[in-house]
Amino acid sequence: MEFHGSPAGVKEQAETVQELASGHGGNAFEWASTPEERTRLWTARHNSYFAAVQSRPGCRVISTDTCVPISRLADCLLDSVAEADTSGIPYFLVGHVGDGNFHFGYLLDPNIPEERVKAEELNHALVSRALALEGTCTGEHGVGLHKMEFLVTEAGVGAIDMMRTIKRALDPKNIMNPGKIFSL
Repeated sequence: MEFHGSPAGVKEQAETVQELASGHGGNAFEWASTPEERTRLWTARHNSYFAAVQSRPGCRVISTDTCVPISRLADCLLDSVAEADTSGIPYFLVGHVGDGNFHFGYLLDPNIPEERVKAEELNHALVSRALALEGTCTGEHGVGLHKMEFLVTEAGVGAIDMMRTIKRALDPKNIMNPGKIFSL
């Protein structure tokens, strides 16, 4: 989490969050007030993927990306965590929760194809949930290939048609990222 404001206000916010986290089973809460300390904590956050992969040697990861309004974040996360827990697939969860964006990483055994199928189902449920909560199918990583159907659900057929028109005007030979975001 990142807090902004006066030194006293930031300290108060961090202490409040630390107290809330502790009260709900959270531990190892750290906060920083210098640029060097912040860099150290952000580095740890960015290395969470590598730490998670090491927790299940030989695994492959399906990473998700979605975003919901902050007022809907707890609902989306709690329901999604419950589904992930029920699946039995190991996972990790990181995010930029200050803007409602978060990522599940499902740690899959490549020798168990059913895990990939289940992880894809979890991702589909997650994105559907985010859209139902007035969120978006992608918070920062884009639509690509796997979220094309969700973009239609989110933006509507008319908006996709407009995007196609703009794409054709700017890229008549379809050489810029062909086949991504929507089909022509």
